[in-house]
Amino acid sequence: MFPIANNVRVEREARNMTQSDLGAAIGLTRQTVAAIEQRRYSPSLEAAFRIARLFGLGIDQLFQWEE
Repeated sequence: MFPIANNVRVEREARNMTQSDLGAAIGLTRQTVAAIEQRRYSPSLEAAFRIARLFGLGIDQLFQWEE
């Protein structure tokens, strides 16, 4: 498990978006979005900013570092 927790699924579902919708909006595959949501993959900094910007959130509101 990666030490970066996230609220991507919660925020995506609150906007009635599918994983495919989110991926298309930020240039990732549905599989990558699923892996990020399941904490099997830590997104690049660019991808994290793209997701946060799309949702109108600060990056720290969407992603958290867990030590």
